[in-house]
Amino acid sequence: MKITIDCELSPSLSVLPKHSALAQLLAKGRVTVVHRPLEALLCEAYGLLAAPDYPIAAIAAAADGLAFRDAYYLRADPVHLALQRDCFSLSQPCPLAVSETDASAMLISLNQHFNQDGLSFLRGNSGAWYLKSTQLPQIKTTLPSVVIGKNIHDFLPQGLAASSWLAVQNEVQMLLHEHPANGLREARGEFAVNSVWLSGGGVLPPTKSITPEASVLMADSIFYQGLAKWAQLSCLALPNTLEALLQQAPQSLRIQLAASNDLDERWFSGLLAALKNHKISQLSLNLGCYDQCIVVNIKPIDFYKFWRSARSVQDYLV
Repeated sequence: MKITIDCELSPSLSVLPKHSALAQLLAKGRVTVVHRPLEALLCEAYGLLAAPDYPIAAIAAAADGLAFRDAYYLRADPVHLALQRDCFSLSQPCPLAVSETDASAMLISLNQHFNQDGLSFLRGNSGAWYLKSTQLPQIKTTLPSVVIGKNIHDFLPQGLAASSWLAVQNEVQMLLHEHPANGLREARGEFAVNSVWLSGGGVLPPTKSITPEASVLMADSIFYQGLAKWAQLSCLALPNTLEALLQQAPQSLRIQLAASNDLDERWFSGLLAALKNHKISQLSLNLGCYDQCIVVNIKPIDFYKFWRSARSVQDYLV
């Protein structure tokens, strides 16, 4: 069985010590650093091209109850921009969790303002927000995973129509600034939704039947579900335990692990043991960290390389 794991290298993972399961996997595997964000790496694995964005929003929307094949979609993640000394930064979590009631109120206000310009803000069945445009925006955007915690200035839309889209974002921020739904959120101790982050723009590509390394995807992410639908592959819910996965898994599998504080204990320790016991013939790890990925390939035979000593996970970041 071959397994590929996609996972964002969260702060809790990046500080794992050298005796952790993830650090031991890194020590025994063949490690390379790819200077692309995780979502870009995933798109390329399935033959998707950036033009100039990867069409992440359109692929997700097609699995999220928004099947407008010829429309141009952008992700419009509800976010909180935090004021720093001389700039704004993109705060975590991103996107913010927004109740259906609050989202509906905000999106109604946005659409009353922007529909006349051919722009529609939509909420998918998963709760994700999208922006549908009747025209092809001439912009290039940046995925939010690259921007988290940074000055947003250098990551705003770029291209021929950048000024127009910056104006759209400014108008969105003004509409949301004093929105009643945000007042309710702040009264509950929640972050205000004071902006949306646009990314992953494109039109849904023609359905494509491909033969990737993994024949089945396991993920809760709507993008992975959309990717499986587009590529005519199966997408299953992730089991609660690795043991359950090993019992039902096909010969090749790609898994998206959502960020949590127990990934090393819950998943990586089991994967380490399964490799040592030859229950897995090959394990590939794609660990996203802002605009780069740590890519690791490991086979059971690699555990005979006793001279490779473990280091802390943070030592692999460049």
